[in-house]
This record gives sequence, structure tokens and C-alpha cells, in this order.
Amino acid sequence: QVQLVESGGGLVQPGGSLRLSCAAAGFTLDYYAIGWFRQAPGKEREGVSCISSSGGSTYYADSVKGRFTISRDNAKNTVYLQMNSLKPEDTGVYYCATDKARMPCGVVRALALDRSRGYWGQGTQVTVSS
Repeated sequence: QVQLVESGGGLVQPGGSLRLSCAAAGFTLDYYAIGWFRQAPGKEREGVSCISSSGGSTYYADSVKGRFTISRDNAKNTVYLQMNSLKPEDTGVYYCATDKARMPCGVVRALALDRSRGYWGQGTQVTVSS
């Protein structure tokens, strides 16, 4: 059974850091571009970052550029999202996802608009508050 499992969320003060993990079970991440998405209360799910299958190419939403870093360790079948200088507007449920057809980041980024195309984790809550 294909499964993605996110972890690492929590409550952090503004300016703090968190590292999210996305672990795969039932399949190998090596051939998949992986995206991170988030959904704040009352808002649409949005793409945050994406990393190519090789790790050689990354994408960041303008709102997180310079603060978030995506990486992957294929040996551990895991993708990470290092989040620094967190702001209250970063609060939300964070999800990782990949396209079922192993499409690149240009397609993975659009999964927020058509979730049925992807494999999704259950999400991890990130709350940035003082």
C-alpha cells in the first residue's frame, strides 16, 4: 500500500524553526518529485515547495523563499522541509504529496488543484504563535 507520512510539526514562536519529514512506505521515492503543501484555516491548499526526483532541482513559493529549504535522502526514503524564521502566516496543516504518474515538479505543484492525481500524507500541524 502506497503511503506518505508527515511528521515534525508543532507549536513554535515567531522566528523559530521546525523540520518536517515526509517518509514513504510501500514504494520507493527515488523516481518521484515530491511537493510540500499547506492549508491554513479557511483557505485553499497551496504549494510551498517541490524537489525533483534526483534532488537537483527545487521550487519555492515566493512567500517562503530564503526561509524554507527542501531536501531529500533517498537512502532513507524521506524528504525534508527545513523551515526557519517562521511567521504566524506560516500556520497551517502541512502535507507532502507526489504525482501518481511520476510527473515532475511542474505538475506536482498543481496537485493542490486536483488532489486525485496524487498520493497524499495525512498532514502535520504547524502553529506559529507567541
